[in-house]
Amino acid sequence: MAAISREEVAHLARLSRLAVTDEELDRFAGQLDVILQSVARVGEVAADDIPPTSHSVPLTNVLREDVVVPGLGPDEALSGAPDPAEQRFRVPRILEEEA
Repeated sequence: MAAISREEVAHLARLSRLAVTDEELDRFAGQLDVILQSVARVGEVAADDIPPTSHSVPLTNVLREDVVVPGLGPDEALSGAPDPAEQRFRVPRILEEEA
């Protein structure tokens, strides 16, 4: 017996606003049935003695500690700019609208 019917697939397609053909309904029903059966098999695994985890192996933080360091001032940041103006980077206009 199929876990999902052709009519249910058609209903899901309508809810998702997807236009599907009759041929696609039959194909999707079969594909979704395989997926749902696979998910059901995973649920049958006897895992009562296995603690829930987010990863299969233990992880430790591999990032360094956050350290506050001074940043660049405006003059330093603009020192390599080809054409700074009014404490800003000047860039070519890309839109043709008036400022």
